[in-house]
Amino acid sequence: MKKKYYIPYMLFGLMMISVSSCYVSKKYQRPSMATSDLFRTDQLMDSASLVMDSISMAEVSWQNFFSDDLLKGYIQQGLDSNLDIRIALKNIDAAAAFVKQGKATYEPTLTGSLTYSHIRNSKSSKIPQRDVDNFGLGVNASYEPDIWGKIHSQDKAFVAAYLQTVEAHNAVKSRLIASIATLYYQLMAVDNQVAIAKQSILSRDSSLQTTKALMQSGQLTAVAVKQTEAQLYEAQLLLLSLQQQKRIFENAFCLLLNQPAHAVVRNSLADQEVTTPLRLGVTSALLANRPDVRQAEFVLINAFELTNMAKSNFYPSLTITAGTGFQSADIEKWVGLNAIFANVAGGLVQPILNRRQIKTAYEVAKAKQAQALFNYQKILLVAGNDVSNALFNYQTEVQSIDIIEREYTALRTAVDYSNQLLLNGLANYLEVLTARQSALMAELNLVNARLGHLIAVVDLYQALGGGWR
Repeated sequence: MKKKYYIPYMLFGLMMISVSSCYVSKKYQRPSMATSDLFRTDQLMDSASLVMDSISMAEVSWQNFFSDDLLKGYIQQGLDSNLDIRIALKNIDAAAAFVKQGKATYEPTLTGSLTYSHIRNSKSSKIPQRDVDNFGLGVNASYEPDIWGKIHSQDKAFVAAYLQTVEAHNAVKSRLIASIATLYYQLMAVDNQVAIAKQSILSRDSSLQTTKALMQSGQLTAVAVKQTEAQLYEAQLLLLSLQQQKRIFENAFCLLLNQPAHAVVRNSLADQEVTTPLRLGVTSALLANRPDVRQAEFVLINAFELTNMAKSNFYPSLTITAGTGFQSADIEKWVGLNAIFANVAGGLVQPILNRRQIKTAYEVAKAKQAQALFNYQKILLVAGNDVSNALFNYQTEVQSIDIIEREYTALRTAVDYSNQLLLNGLANYLEVLTARQSALMAELNLVNARLGHLIAVVDLYQALGGGWR
């Protein structure tokens, strides 16, 4: 009799083992995309400082990439206090909670119960006892085996959603670091330009006194005096504009650090240098280094697993329940051997007609998966475009510095020559004014070119996926 009693349980166990291998969930595979030509390498011909290598500059930590200690301190402050970073971290915490929930889905549910009921039967009832009390104390368990891989897919979807928030946080870090470095360099550049404007004001004020003296001696007219005076005012307006720009940059810089606006201590632009070798890496490295690309792929994985879940809803689900405890109509005999009860049940539920909800959910999941795939492809193309633009901008800035330096040298020489010719009466004063104005603009442009070179390096570093390590 005992063997016969165990036969149904043995058959039920064998059925579960055979059914549990019938996963309908598919395994995710990264979409096959051509990554060999994501960004243009033909732009490397004119620059010996950029090399293709198996190692990318993006793999260098930002602590080692930047050499300015003040800048590195500001970056750390920004990472510790920036509000966008804090929001991203809270998103990670929320996603981590769902991951824990996904892991717990494999476990059975367990509930305890303490019940009391009182039933009064009607007088016409055949039950002799009219008032019936029932006291219960028990434990109930429920378990759903992962027959079709639904729980497994849900777990993977939660993990992908978590990793998506991690990469979103990395992307925020990368953007923040690039923004802090860019503003820091802009502040140093505007310091240089303010110094140039102040020196120009002193020079033009001196020139104004000289032209007044030359006018009194009859060598120049009042027109030359007024033109010199106008150039002095122009330099003063330039100084006001630069000081305004300096204040705006400082305020924006403090906002990135989540601090009230204040003066920002910084070093000199001339002291800035990039010591990290500018290695581009291979084009496929964008898949591993760019946080936005990695984030887009985890969005795709999440949508893929949610599609698996939606598909598994077409198949029957099995639920096993069991309970045990004490039950008695007499509270004095509530707990005891005679009051013990136990039950076990299993059931399969197969959807038949449910107003098309399961099919609609599956179709929507497939559509969202297709959207995620298109977005992943788009982000990858954008990443390649970013690198191409940053690469070309870098080489342009490198070449611009050399050209503008030669232009400035030529214009400074022209100023010296024109002053000597003017003193000897061999030049028109308008030529002197033109040469001075051109030299001033060339000097300001030279500062902008040096700034552009530093910003181009930062942009290339970010475009390749650097900054979050």
